[in-house]
Amino acid sequence: MPVKRMSQLGVPIGVVAIVVMLVVPLPAAVLDLLIALNITIALLVLMVSMFVHRPLDFSAFPALLLVLTLFRLALNVSATRLVLLDGFAGKVIDTFGHFVVGGSLIVGLIVFAILLVIQFVVITNGAGRVAEVGARFTLDAMPGKQMAIDADLNSGLIDEDQARTRRAEVHAEADFYGAMDGASKFVKGDAIAAIIITLVNLIGGFAVGVGQMGMPMGEAVTTYSLLSVGDGLVSQIPALLLSVATGLIVTRSTNDRDMGSDIIRQIMANPMPLRVAGFGALALCLIPGLPKLPFILGGGLMLVASARAGAAQEAATEQEQTEQAQIAAATDTPELLAAEIQVDPLGLELSGDLIDLVDPRSGGDLLDRVKSLRRKIATDLGIVAPPVRTRDNLQLPSQTYAIMLFGIEVARGEAPPGTVLAIGDFLGSLSGQPTREPVFGLDAKWIPAELRSQAELSGATVVDRASVITTHLAEVVTQHAAQLLGREDVRMLVDVVKRTHPVVVEELTPTQLTLGEIQRVLQELLSENVAIRDLVRIFEALSLRATRTKELDPLVEAARQALSGAIAAPYLVDKALHVLTLDPQLEQQILETLRAGEHGMTVALDPESSHQMITNLAQLSANVENQNIRPVLVCAPQLRAPLRRLVGPIVPRLAVLSYQELIGAEQIRSEGVVTVDAHLAVSA
Repeated sequence: MPVKRMSQLGVPIGVVAIVVMLVVPLPAAVLDLLIALNITIALLVLMVSMFVHRPLDFSAFPALLLVLTLFRLALNVSATRLVLLDGFAGKVIDTFGHFVVGGSLIVGLIVFAILLVIQFVVITNGAGRVAEVGARFTLDAMPGKQMAIDADLNSGLIDEDQARTRRAEVHAEADFYGAMDGASKFVKGDAIAAIIITLVNLIGGFAVGVGQMGMPMGEAVTTYSLLSVGDGLVSQIPALLLSVATGLIVTRSTNDRDMGSDIIRQIMANPMPLRVAGFGALALCLIPGLPKLPFILGGGLMLVASARAGAAQEAATEQEQTEQAQIAAATDTPELLAAEIQVDPLGLELSGDLIDLVDPRSGGDLLDRVKSLRRKIATDLGIVAPPVRTRDNLQLPSQTYAIMLFGIEVARGEAPPGTVLAIGDFLGSLSGQPTREPVFGLDAKWIPAELRSQAELSGATVVDRASVITTHLAEVVTQHAAQLLGREDVRMLVDVVKRTHPVVVEELTPTQLTLGEIQRVLQELLSENVAIRDLVRIFEALSLRATRTKELDPLVEAARQALSGAIAAPYLVDKALHVLTLDPQLEQQILETLRAGEHGMTVALDPESSHQMITNLAQLSANVENQNIRPVLVCAPQLRAPLRRLVGPIVPRLAVLSYQELIGAEQIRSEGVVTVDAHLAVSA
């Protein structure tokens, strides 16, 4: 039979055999074998629970605990049957009844009672309480963990597969601790059953010995009581091992080492406690009457351990000082000095009290999130963002971070330690520091981290500090993507396209357009939040238009026409596009005032009309956005570029599309018409 098939059938067959044991008598030899197997399995489970790195690595433990408890109770029933019928239950129980407790009934009962107290009062109650609290806290923390996974996914730190895996782990953890809460009740019930079974054996054995076997009362008490105590001790030893294993599992924290390595490493981390304990043990030798040798051995062992821990600590300190000296000696080399004077395209500066966000020892994962942000930007915009230089800045106010672009601060925010950001409309009942969400300007509040569950129950969206900073950084990169696209980046993108579409690249550059001209077109697209992922279609469109003109505006419009479906897609809601339009007279007036400039065509309206149009457009756009609708301004193709240059600095979030770029919209819903007579004609 294949091994996989045996593993599938082994446990079900074993459970059925356990049930059979409850009703079918077993020979004494078979009982001896099963008792030895029971003790061995319990010892194995204890060892496995000590060597796992995290509780979920032994997720089958609750079910295994139930099976082993049932197995032990079945052995109790079989042993009781043999004790009462034959006055003999195998050599294992007989040895425990005579040799282990010295043949003394009183000693056996005392040892049995002590084992019960250790298991029932100490280990079982403690493990049950820890399992109950762990299950409660795990269930309470599930919404927050799910939000953290969603935040990591949105910030680009993880992909869909990793998010799916982490969600499965969260559910598995909740199921495990819930199962452990119930499994701890099995252990407690097993301890109670052991007491009852032992009492039944004592009373029943005495009655059988005197009433049926005709034994004298003293002989009956000695014979059956020793067998009952032996049976109790045999069953309590594996029960105690499983109780300890239960306690180890529920009290184990997640780590990348086994329990033994954790204990030794943490005890040996500081030599001072070991030294104090050693001298304290030696000082006990001064008390008259106490034996000297045990305390001398114990204290000496502690002092030797402290010496080894101190030597290891000194070696680590010397190594750290050597590394720091090497770094300091190399800081004045020409290469490093040249690197220091270079301006980083992207930078993130943190105040001194935010260093925990980048310290892995305190759970900080901001650096990993920032690194993963580049993948998300590449997916969304089609550019490879430069690495983000993260450093501390003691000149920043406390709780503050700053985002730098080419050495210049372009954005700033706050992330108070020990808090999370709650975003929503009903935050008045939560204590905290009111603020604004840095990307969309939504009402928010920095609340203590322990109020996270309460905020989520009130309907607020809760985001941790690292996600806030990462999202803010992503928004800044998106807004300044055009500035971040350098000449070397364009060369790299062209080379990538050339590997799969060599003809497209060979036709476009350098015969028709230079890298600089291609860069200007791509920068113009990025400045209007148009992704440049589809470089093949962009290059094909540029190649066709470049045969007639090399002016920037026609080239950009050609590329936009090739991407028209992708341009309108982000603004579609249920395949409907919400648009703002210009009054026909105003549109005609703008057409008549177009003038050629250094950077393309510009609108030369008189200052009063221009100011009135932009003011009305900004007000109308704000009114529509207050309805949770993101409108676009639609105009004639020849007006699109100059109109964007006019309104872009005042209304940066408003996209300007031409009539030819409305591909994919099944419905066009007019949200308003912009006029120059200080009145807004809003459609019904």
